[in-house]
Amino acid sequence: MKTMIRSSYRFVVLVLFMASLSLNAQTPQQLFETGNSQYAQNNFEEAIKNYEKVLDAGYESAAVYYNLANANYKLNRIAPSVYNYEKALELKPNDKEIKNNLEFAQNMTIDAITPLPENTFKRWWNQLLNMFSLDGWAIVTVVCMLLFAVSFIIYYFGKTTTLKRGFFTMAFVALGFGLLSLTLAFQAQSNENNKQFAIVFSAEAEIKSEPSMASEDAFVLHEGTKVRVLETEGDWQMIRLADGKEGWIPTTDIKIL
Repeated sequence: MKTMIRSSYRFVVLVLFMASLSLNAQTPQQLFETGNSQYAQNNFEEAIKNYEKVLDAGYESAAVYYNLANANYKLNRIAPSVYNYEKALELKPNDKEIKNNLEFAQNMTIDAITPLPENTFKRWWNQLLNMFSLDGWAIVTVVCMLLFAVSFIIYYFGKTTTLKRGFFTMAFVALGFGLLSLTLAFQAQSNENNKQFAIVFSAEAEIKSEPSMASEDAFVLHEGTKVRVLETEGDWQMIRLADGKEGWIPTTDIKIL
């Protein structure tokens, strides 16, 4: 009988404990709002903790990454600022505020890297490609193809020459834009699959010519610099800079975007 009473008591205590945890637990939205309130009070450390809790709970948004980057920027933490602005920009690629703040954060970095020059067509193509994300280009493609289908049906069943001519033109304009947006969607998908970027988090990282600490130094990078990851070998990552330089960096010195 005593054993049963003791077991029941433990069960009640456990239930009450779990209930108190659930009452004290905040939803991601509440954590985000708490972080915003702490940010407004210049309590950036606590704001960062709450924004990170939102991300740890599996909830991602441009707003969370943006506010997290802002809080780190206020504390002059270069690498986390750049990293989180980049993450925000991935989710909202056309946001001017994110782009501007990312530039401010990048201005704090030490490494001055001049990108390789692009020809006019490539520069124009990349500007066009960056107008939308992969999902954005997929939506544009679907809309254009639907417009093509509707226009062609109206042209086919149209009774007057003017109507048929107008919708015939509209159909093939929509088809042209649809094929272009489909090409851009495939390009965006290819970029996502083949281009992996990272931010240097070490205050100073020695880039090696081979994936070994015993190999020669190729060059030195500092926190906040963005690199492209080309290859992985053990605890090393082969990287390329925007100016074309390549080398090996320990995995612990970077954070993959």
